[in-house]
Amino acid sequence: MVAQREVSAWRPSVPGVVEVFHAHFTEYAYPMHVHDAWTLLIVDAGAVRYDLDRHEHGTPEGAVSLLPPHIPHNGSPVTPYGFRKRVLYLDLSRLDETYIGPAVDTPELVDPVLRRRVGQLHTVLAHPGDELEAESRLTLIGDRLRGHLRPGPAEDSALDSAGPSAGAGLSADRPLARRLRELLDERLLEGVTLQEAARLVHAHPTHLVRAFSGAYGIPPHQYLMSRRVERARRLLLEGRTPGDVAAETGFYDQSHLNRHFKRLVGVAPGRYRLSSR
Repeated sequence: MVAQREVSAWRPSVPGVVEVFHAHFTEYAYPMHVHDAWTLLIVDAGAVRYDLDRHEHGTPEGAVSLLPPHIPHNGSPVTPYGFRKRVLYLDLSRLDETYIGPAVDTPELVDPVLRRRVGQLHTVLAHPGDELEAESRLTLIGDRLRGHLRPGPAEDSALDSAGPSAGAGLSADRPLARRLRELLDERLLEGVTLQEAARLVHAHPTHLVRAFSGAYGIPPHQYLMSRRVERARRLLLEGRTPGDVAAETGFYDQSHLNRHFKRLVGVAPGRYRLSSR
């Protein structure tokens, strides 16, 4: 078998994310090394074995691995077919050093909900322009990770549903949700980061996302994108080109508009424009 070493790495514009790293290795084995960031790892194919703090570990199917900063570890494929992995390196603003000990004791988190959310976040991070969604998802992933690393069950997230029951079981702070909705309406074109929004409305980012989702049934990023698509529809029906519309409705570029427009309307912007009479 020919040895495979395929990697893709980038640094997104999302606070707390040091690096995104995707790799496919067959024969390569990592020597002992350390990071100054948290390593949040999911394996999509194959399996990895590694030593952490002189104890051997593996990557169970469907699990999420969380390796703490400053603790030496290595890594090697379990089978000749190697492994495919996706990694987020997170700085200490997302998880502070108080969680290092629990993560050393239990680096493998068998949590299907967390695993799905981490995969969804990787998908979002691959597309520039969706930073608010990425930040929102990462904030709730961090909240769930802390739930695993301290006593008590991890909480569910309203991001996992988009209907009227989203955020069920959470006490919706409607005045707070309304303030965020007004801020999103004001910043429809330029957008706003989750950290900035939390500062402006005086709320913790996690609580802010939960309150909005509980009150309105959709998370803040989905509300913002639906408003932008709504404005884009009006401009397209006036005969404007998709490229111009993307620039005038707050999208990163035309492909960013295409992706969200097709998801919400069912057809691409160009086809929607041509359907106008």
